[in-house]
Amino acid sequence: MSVWNPRVVVVGVDGSPESIRAANTAAGLAKATGAKLIITTVVRPPEGWWGVVGSPPPATALGDALADAQKEVLDTTVNALDLSGVDYDTDEEIGDPASQLIAVCENHDADVLVIGKHGGGLLKRVVLGSVAHHLVHEAPCPVLLVP
Repeated sequence: MSVWNPRVVVVGVDGSPESIRAANTAAGLAKATGAKLIITTVVRPPEGWWGVVGSPPPATALGDALADAQKEVLDTTVNALDLSGVDYDTDEEIGDPASQLIAVCENHDADVLVIGKHGGGLLKRVVLGSVAHHLVHEAPCPVLLVP
């Protein structure tokens, strides 16, 4: 009989209470198995974020806003977790949440992806219900949905 022992756990977070619960579950799994934990947030650039009228802001303004949002999500998540004894990294991505989380799992050869069943947060980041549905069907590794 073979025992499953994940080496890499990826968790998608968006700052919502659901994603914090998912991150807590992922951290516990990583701690229990000695796996590397990759805490990932994905920001989808808002369409027409500068409004209907006027010229778009400089590209750096959008980049700065997205970077600030990602840093806030990651800081909130890391501060909410007990990561003592856990080898972890944070990862910030921009784009379609499902596609980016799939790419992170592939790039890190993840053994499991942990996500909240629902989410939200600022800019409707990662872990939306439709994102979870997509990931359950398309992720390259098992997906653990946390209510």
